[in-house]
Amino acid sequence: MRINFHKKFTKEFKKLPKRIQEKFYEKLEIFEINQFAHVLNNHAVHYPYEDSRSINISGDLRALYETDDKNFIFIRIGTHSELYK
Repeated sequence: MRINFHKKFTKEFKKLPKRIQEKFYEKLEIFEINQFAHVLNNHAVHYPYEDSRSINISGDLRALYETDDKNFIFIRIGTHSELYK
């Protein structure tokens, strides 16, 4: 499994509070072990990210990623309303 971060994800991530960034890394550790762990609520998403999936980070915060089963690229991070406006 190889995990990468899109430049848009990185830009959004840097704006998050440190405690939320730490929460993302906690969820990323779980993701690396089992991307479909119940706590992540991993699910497919629709327009405008039809080929992407979402995992829960905390509360309303989501991280979107795309995959080809070997490589994972996190493309966006934000609240539901920020991602789907």
